[in-house]
Amino acid sequence: MNQPLAYVHPGAKIAKNVVIEPFTTIHNNVEIGEGTWIGSNVTIMEGARIGKNCSIFPGSVISAIPQDLKFGGEESVAIIGDHTTIRECVTINRGTAASGQTVVGSHCLIMATAHIAHDCVIGDHAIVVNGVALAGHVTVGDHAVIGGHAAVHQFISIGDHCMISGGALVRKDVPPFTKAAKEPLSYVGINSIGLRRRGFSTDKIREIQDIYRILYQKNYNNTQAIGIIEAEMEATPERDEIITFIKNSSRGIMKGYNGTN
Repeated sequence: MNQPLAYVHPGAKIAKNVVIEPFTTIHNNVEIGEGTWIGSNVTIMEGARIGKNCSIFPGSVISAIPQDLKFGGEESVAIIGDHTTIRECVTINRGTAASGQTVVGSHCLIMATAHIAHDCVIGDHAIVVNGVALAGHVTVGDHAVIGGHAAVHQFISIGDHCMISGGALVRKDVPPFTKAAKEPLSYVGINSIGLRRRGFSTDKIREIQDIYRILYQKNYNNTQAIGIIEAEMEATPERDEIITFIKNSSRGIMKGYNGTN
């Protein structure tokens, strides 16, 4: 930690075995957990709360003030969980008065040049690929994967275990367990490969497929589809997660792919 070519504000709280490489700047009101590695030329600004055993690569800027004209200098934080990797030139802004915090979970991989704006909440084990831009107030579920250079509109929700294609323009909410592709962004199936990798059984995957067939392939509107799913499908955590996500969607969910998009 005693790197003479790095600047660490005396008010920062740094665990004893944190490694800080040369030419890095760490501001006041920063906390960094044990075992974390901070590469060279990283800037960690006020309000950063970084967990244990993280890796932050050169050029990244963590906890800069929001790029939001409504921001009035209020105190807020950017929280990063344990065992998360942040690659080169990532920018993660701290929160605004709306929530007070931006959160990136544990065991995440945030790839080079991605941007995570104010008040976003990223779940655990998420992968945000190179060049992704998340606008303010975006929520990303556990184990979600967002493909390279995707652009996500503010206030969007992306469910657990989703897979979103590279270059996507995400203007509507993406329900859990799904794959999203095409333009406009559309349902193109469930993320069956990802679910198998994470231990979902064949029967459970089939159950999720059956739910989305009702929702996307039977020409029902969302209200009709949810009514049928609730009436005909056995109550399970996955069924209820899908139903709750759709009912709580403020922007509406992505449409089904009809082959003419």
